[in-house]
Amino acid sequence: MIDSATTPYRADILAIDDTPENLQLLSQMLTQRRYKVRSVTKGRTALRAAQAAPPDLILLDINMPEMDGYAVCEHLKSEDITRHIPVIFISALGETLDKVRAFDVGGVDFVTKPFQVEEVISRIETHLQLRRLQQQLQAQNVRLQQEIRDRKQAQETFSKAFRSSPSPIAITTLEGGQFIEVNPSFLKISGYARHEVIGFRLGELNLGLDMEQYRRGRMQLAEAGALHNWEFELRTKTGDLRTVLVSVESIELQGHQCALAIANDITERKRLENEFISLVSHELKTPMNSMIGALDLLGTGQLGSLTDKGQKMVNMAINNAERLVRLVNDVLDLERMKSGTLTLHPQVCNVPTLFQQAETVMQSMAQAAQVNLVIEPIDVKLQVDGDRIQQLLTNLLSNAIKFSAPGSTVHLSAQVAENDANGHQPNLSPPSPSPPLSSIPSSTLHLTVRDQGRGIPADKLTLIFDRFQQVDASDARAKGGTGLGLSICRQIVQQHQGHIWAESAPGEGSTFHVTLPLTELDGDRSAEGCQG
Repeated sequence: MIDSATTPYRADILAIDDTPENLQLLSQMLTQRRYKVRSVTKGRTALRAAQAAPPDLILLDINMPEMDGYAVCEHLKSEDITRHIPVIFISALGETLDKVRAFDVGGVDFVTKPFQVEEVISRIETHLQLRRLQQQLQAQNVRLQQEIRDRKQAQETFSKAFRSSPSPIAITTLEGGQFIEVNPSFLKISGYARHEVIGFRLGELNLGLDMEQYRRGRMQLAEAGALHNWEFELRTKTGDLRTVLVSVESIELQGHQCALAIANDITERKRLENEFISLVSHELKTPMNSMIGALDLLGTGQLGSLTDKGQKMVNMAINNAERLVRLVNDVLDLERMKSGTLTLHPQVCNVPTLFQQAETVMQSMAQAAQVNLVIEPIDVKLQVDGDRIQQLLTNLLSNAIKFSAPGSTVHLSAQVAENDANGHQPNLSPPSPSPPLSSIPSSTLHLTVRDQGRGIPADKLTLIFDRFQQVDASDARAKGGTGLGLSICRQIVQQHQGHIWAESAPGEGSTFHVTLPLTELDGDRSAEGCQG
């Protein structure tokens, strides 16, 4: 169909009549209304013209020599290229049988001569509009059919990949966590049969899933549309634990919002990784401690005096060796925490005592960096592993001091936050889930370490708690860090069933938040393990 918005004429019309006067009249009245008119006096010539350049509409007389209008119309309807062109018969034959035959051979309308100009124009415009709508409908049908074919092909491809994937895949409803579909790899790793999974909810299967963690993950999925590299322990039907790394995408399936979860079994990799790290770490510690001892003897002059340059070299070697030992110790601590082989020794501790001990340890570092250390404790007791909380506080303070400019201030403070019925603090929004509490405490201890340093970019706020992560790659050399301090902090907090997260803006400093549950203590129990 000709687009009248981009062409000088509204439509291309082929007029077929053996009377030149009729053709001239039709051509004149249609041209005045911006129609393009091609006039033909013979039927066979008209067929060739229609084949060469199909018009938008055909006006056709019936009584013509050699080939009448009925035969012309039959030929037009027999060819694919001209089949759908609307044909309006214009003839002096006005009998009912003539009209019936005209419609039988494929005509869409019949105008009796002598005709009224306005009647012919009205019928032409009506059938052009019908033809235009028909073409739009056909184009839409073609698009829909192509979309159906594409979707069917995509579904077949997805189904094939879903079934044959070596990675366990599950599709669950986002709202209730009900299993809609799982692949054979999921059934293999979980040990369940398909009828034991489909239709059941996550909480109804003993998969070892932390439902509080699942709830928070679902909220993240609803906001971001995806979760990546979510590591957790999967309990199989036989009770075995497998470590899996899961990525989740939000999808729409049959009108329902669903979660597509793809897992990778990393149990063996984690075992080998832990064994390798432990082996290497232990093998490094013994010779490094011996090396430090020998360097200390050499540095104290017990084996002979050194030149000033030699003394500097020995001191540098001792510093680097001690840094390496710290790295090895951090790796060992982190792996023991993650594997659960590091046992906590809870004791009743005074928060002021913990703060004072941390201040004593970090004061020399703060003075060397010309950073003011401000401690604001709160008089409250909590039951924690005092040594691990000391490690947490010193790591956070060390990190804050290292990235603070001379003359700035690092604050360590605490406050008690009341929990709601679900164990959450209305004014706090920790972004990452932690293991749920066996009983919900009525209040939470909220610790903050705030600095006035360079700040942390938004895309690094969660990554900094991963192993060997630095805001800047040069920090490990310039600041002397191992890249494990914050990862160890996260493990300590999670072992105490708390949360840790950071808030920051580049150039405006950073604030590290830690929340720890405050459980009810017996009335006169002393803080024996942490009392100063």
